[in-house]
Amino acid sequence: MVGLAVFAILLGIAIPNFSTFMQNSKIRTSAEAIQNGLSLARVEAVRRNTNVQFALGSGTSWVVGCQTATADCPANIQTRAGTNGSSNIRVVTSEVVATTGLAAGTPVFDTTLIFNSVGRVTTATLPAGHNAAFDVTNPDGGTCAAVSGSMRCLRVVVTPGGQVRMCDPALTQAGDAQAC
Repeated sequence: MVGLAVFAILLGIAIPNFSTFMQNSKIRTSAEAIQNGLSLARVEAVRRNTNVQFALGSGTSWVVGCQTATADCPANIQTRAGTNGSSNIRVVTSEVVATTGLAAGTPVFDTTLIFNSVGRVTTATLPAGHNAAFDVTNPDGGTCAAVSGSMRCLRVVVTPGGQVRMCDPALTQAGDAQAC
C-alpha cells in the first residue's frame, strides 16, 4: 500500500510536467519544420538560379515552389501538411524592424517570402532592414514562457540576406545565442 501511495504521488507530480513537455515538443517540431522549409526555399533558389518562394498555408502547412513555374522548376518543389504531428499549433507572421525589434508600421510581408538566385529575400516580399518573423505557439496548451507561462514558444526569423534562424522570445539575456 505504501508503494502504491508513493507511486500515485510521483505520478501526480509527473503528469503536468509530461503535458508541458509534449506541448513544447509540438511547438519545436512545427518551428523546425518552418525553418527547414525556409532553408529549402533558399537552397533551391540558389541551386536552380531562379526565384523560389516559401508560402505558409493554414496552420503549419507550407509550400516551397518556383515563383514562375517551368518544366525545370515546378510550382511545388516540396509541401508540408499542417497535420503532420503538430495539432493545435498556431503560426503568426509579422514583419519586424531589424534594428529595434519592433513591428513594422506598414508591413509588406504576410505569409510568402521569395528568395532570389543568390539566396537573399527579394525586397518585394521583405523590405531592406526588416526581418520576417514566424511566431509558433499553442494557445490550447497554455501560456508562453515569454508571458510568464510554462510553454517554450519559438520564433523563426528570416533576414533580408536570407539567414534563417530559430530563437526563443522568452530569453532576453544579451549574448545568449538562443535569444531573439
